Amino acid sequence: RSCGGRHLRLLAVLCSALLGACANLGMQREAPPADHPPTIDRAVTQAALLASYLEVLQRLVQGAPAEQAEILSGARHDFEIAPTPSHELRYAMVLATPGHPGTDCAKAQKLLRELIATQETLLPSERAMAFLTLRNVDQTLAQLADNQRLQSAADRTDHDRDRYAALNRRLQGEIDDNARLHKELDEAHAKLDAIANIEQTLNKPKAPGGTPQ
Repeated sequence: RSCGGRHLRLLAVLCSALLGACANLGMQREAPPADHPPTIDRAVTQAALLASYLEVLQRLVQGAPAEQAEILSGARHDFEIAPTPSHELRYAMVLATPGHPGTDCAKAQKLLRELIATQETLLPSERAMAFLTLRNVDQTLAQLADNQRLQSAADRTDHDRDRYAALNRRLQGEIDDNARLHKELDEAHAKLDAIANIEQTLNKPKAPGGTPQ
C-alpha cells in the first residue's frame, strides 16, 4: 500500500519554521550566570527532537532497501519495547512515509489517532507533527478508497460488458440455428413434395398404349 508524498514536503516546512523559532528563542535567552548550572531549554530540546525526526525520514526516503528495512525494524522495536508517545510518533511517521516496502498508511492512521487522543503527552512540536501527518494520511487513504471504488465500478462495467457480449453471441447463435433449421425444414418439405408428385404420377391409371392418363 502506498502513501502520498505531500506530507514530507509539508512536514519539512513545518519543521523549518519550528526550528527557526526555536533558534531565535534560544538566541534571545541570556547565558546563565557562571555560578549556576545551565537549565534545560525546552526550545532547544524540541529543536533537537525535530531534527532527529527529519533525519530519520530523510534516511528512510533516500536509503537503500536494506537501510529502509533497518529503520523500520528499529522504529518498531523501540515502540514495542518502550511504547512512549515519542516512540509511537516516530514509528507512525515511518509507516506513513512513502517510498519503502514497509509503508502502511492504515496502521499509521491508527497510531496517530491514538496519539491525538492523548495529545497532552506530546511536546507542542510533536503535536504539530502528529496532526500534520494524520491529516495527510487521512487524505491519502480517502484518495485510495476513491480509486478503489472507481476501479470496482470499472470492473463491474467490464464484467457487464462481457456478460452482454456473451448473451449477444448466444442469441446470435440461436438465430443462426433457427435459420438453419428453417432451411433444412424447407428442403425436407420440398423433397416430400417431390416424392408425393412422383407417387401421384406412378399411381395414375395408364391409358391404352401404356401412357398415364
